[in-house]
Amino acid sequence: MVFVKVLKNKAYFSRYQVKFKRRREGKTDYRQRKRLCAQDKNKYQSPKYRFVVRFTNTKVICQIAYALIDGDRIMCHADSTELARYGLEVGLKNYAAAYCTGLLCARRLLKTVGLDETYEGNTEVDGEVVETEYDGKTYYVDEVDDDKRPFRALLDVGTKATTTGCRIFGALKGAADGGLDIPHSNKRFPGYERDTKEYDADMHKERIFGGHVGEYMEYLEEEDNQKFLEQFKGYNERDISADGLEELYESVHAAIREDPERKASKPFTVTKEFKRKAKSTYKERKARIQAKKDAKAAEDDEDDE
Repeated sequence: MVFVKVLKNKAYFSRYQVKFKRRREGKTDYRQRKRLCAQDKNKYQSPKYRFVVRFTNTKVICQIAYALIDGDRIMCHADSTELARYGLEVGLKNYAAAYCTGLLCARRLLKTVGLDETYEGNTEVDGEVVETEYDGKTYYVDEVDDDKRPFRALLDVGTKATTTGCRIFGALKGAADGGLDIPHSNKRFPGYERDTKEYDADMHKERIFGGHVGEYMEYLEEEDNQKFLEQFKGYNERDISADGLEELYESVHAAIREDPERKASKPFTVTKEFKRKAKSTYKERKARIQAKKDAKAAEDDEDDE
């Protein structure tokens, strides 16, 4: 008989330690989080800010967060459902909407900390990566002010796969064009070819303005009009055509820059308009059941005749 060594013995189980709960649930990559949050000791309590991007089934969420010992703090929040204020009511989780949400989050944060006039960002969207060398360091903004440095944040993708052309990088590009200093390169943007190591900025610009959506709209309208009417129902109800997408997104970008602040929510007031229906008594319930039985019996008698 072959000797088999017992690996998981009593000593193994007595020393076994379970993973963190969010690791077991697959929600947090702690290896990534440690490197995003851990700060140099000589910087004391200066936090590392993170540009957090998440996608749900219906919207894009962008936040600026930093970590404390008892949990994260959110400095700024923006999601794509707010884009209805700026004229975009449909297509709230595609690449172009992710760009708009990142732009909104960046402009809102800079207005909060008083840097919105110093760092206006890239007002002419061209898809290129903006870099500036200043005092031996690289900043991802057009110009660096002598008195106030740009607001630096690190991209937090969570557990999402960072494939080339991913929508996460649309939000990143929007925040970078909005004036945030986020370290990045063009290697994950749409238009980058890994084999030739060439980057097509025009292709990325087209994606920012919803060109890929417009192409699919035209293709579907020609090939399967019924599916087009179903899939782009919201666009058709608002008279949004494939040719008008670029103009629409340009107007949204301009509106965001003009007023990025969050709209004050209406205070909730309790009204007495709705009144719950009174509960039926035992006799009323029995009478209702008997009435249904009588009606059914009468119907059966008519069928027999």
